[in-house]
Amino acid sequence: MYKFLLPTIFLSILILSSCSSEQANALTESDVEAFLQRVELEDKTLGPIVSSAYWIGANFITYDSQKVVADYGKRYQLLALERARQASSFDGIEVSTENRRKLNLIKSSFVMPSPLDEELAGEISQISAELDAMYGTGEHCFTKDDCYDLEAFEGIIDNSRDPAELLKAWEGWRNIGKPMKEMYLRMVEIGNQGATDLGYEGLTDLWFSQYDMPAEDFLDETDRVWDELKPLYDALHCHVRDELSNYYGEEIVSKNGNLPAHLLGNMWGQSWSNIYDIVYTPDPQSGSSEIDLTNILIEKDIDEIEMVKIAENFFISLGFEPLSDTFWERSLFIKPQDRNVVCHASAWDLNSDIDDLRIKMCIERNAEDFATIHHELGHIFYYQAYSDLPDIFQSGANDGFHEAVGDLLTLSITPDYYQKIGMVSEQEAKQAKADPISLLMQQALDGVVSVPWTLMLDKWRSKVFTGETAAAELNNSWWELREFYQGIEAPRDRDADAFDPGAKYHIPGNTPYTRYYLAKILQYQFHESLCYQMDFDGPLHECSIYDNDLAGERLRAMLALGQSKDWQTALEALTGTRELSGKSMLNYYQPLKDWLDVQNVGRACGWEG
Repeated sequence: MYKFLLPTIFLSILILSSCSSEQANALTESDVEAFLQRVELEDKTLGPIVSSAYWIGANFITYDSQKVVADYGKRYQLLALERARQASSFDGIEVSTENRRKLNLIKSSFVMPSPLDEELAGEISQISAELDAMYGTGEHCFTKDDCYDLEAFEGIIDNSRDPAELLKAWEGWRNIGKPMKEMYLRMVEIGNQGATDLGYEGLTDLWFSQYDMPAEDFLDETDRVWDELKPLYDALHCHVRDELSNYYGEEIVSKNGNLPAHLLGNMWGQSWSNIYDIVYTPDPQSGSSEIDLTNILIEKDIDEIEMVKIAENFFISLGFEPLSDTFWERSLFIKPQDRNVVCHASAWDLNSDIDDLRIKMCIERNAEDFATIHHELGHIFYYQAYSDLPDIFQSGANDGFHEAVGDLLTLSITPDYYQKIGMVSEQEAKQAKADPISLLMQQALDGVVSVPWTLMLDKWRSKVFTGETAAAELNNSWWELREFYQGIEAPRDRDADAFDPGAKYHIPGNTPYTRYYLAKILQYQFHESLCYQMDFDGPLHECSIYDNDLAGERLRAMLALGQSKDWQTALEALTGTRELSGKSMLNYYQPLKDWLDVQNVGRACGWEG
């Protein structure tokens, strides 16, 4: 998700000096209004230009494009920091609730700030651009003629069952992280200085103070919800481990230890959906027949653009406006053959005033990308819903809301949905629902499996930010946390210079990951609430909000709030509760949990970590 609210092209912008206490006392709400109006004007005038620069940087990875991105990044940093200091000068002024929220958002809208120093702003921007480019162009060669990029390595990890081949691909991709380590540490060093200058204790304090509650209370909330969900994950882990051990043999997968990371069907082990066929065998007595969407897309000759149009129609069925012509003209749907691009799927708000919204994705005609397209369009229609708000409020209620809206739609991709859009017949949909454990297992191997992963990533970063993890222990700490939260381990000892976190886009790309943890929780809260409001009568995994006017109305009303209200208010508007909870996910997967408990009788569940 991309939207740049704090850009600058010109540095000849009015800069207010730090005020003495006497000057601060002389400021009034009129001064606040003038400041906020200037910010709004700058964002509307300059924001689209900077957004275009970043779009070019992601879609044309060259020396020149990265140089331009680095320059804009530096200017962005300097203006954003100056704005934050100006906003702080109004701390003692009595202002309206709306204006106070705007000021607070301006002060906290940073991920990796530099001090207000042009040289350091330039350095951190250059590092950020280089790390992004290193990931986007990442390639490892075993020999001169045996080279692989991420897409090629993932093709092996996702499909192979040969442990040696899987290990080669798994280790091969992680080689791209090694050169990133020192640059990453330098970026964190500068970022901590910048966070301290803004009045925070450091980057950890800055990152987790953006959730409308004290950072410590927020982190307690995330741990509380994980405690609710951990029994479900543990039961799934126990079953998967036993089935993998049966398949590969105990000499490769122990029945009472951690899971080897290279055997899980995903480059990062964050989803295990590609090993579904190993861990679950449908009951032949049920008469069920699984939907092979990848095969359907090929058989029906549904191309990449048509896949996006199908996802668009989902939102139109809920009352959203169709996508603009510029969306179709300017988005990237297919990987170009003539240049390097960042293929990581993303949604972009370049200028919502003229409806310039886009996605960037190297679409493959398969079931996974079909779901991902629905997710990315969730971001696009969120942009659409709050586009009338002031620019400062044009964001999700918190960063997890944006991801949750995209994830919400994936829960509605049910057999009945496939039948309604003509992908399968009524009989095929009925057969697909005949084995609910099969459906829930497929979803849990992604939805449940990813929960501890999304939590541990920023746990690791937090320890790096605070200095609790020493530079020499970056990789060891990474694997210690993965073992503790996920019960996953590296397939063999890592090299002393390894920097495996760099092999995950969101580390070099500086994207906070707690948003995905929140999204995993919130999507089930949203889904359960909407299904109940629709008076849906049936198990939650069979509910789809597709083509439901009430669901669309309630969803649009929440999305239209943007970031104008605290996230608790936005959550309450849709669900009636102000509290984050894992209970909706537990309710959704209760039939699977009951089944897993039976399967795990006599097994040695749990792991040391």
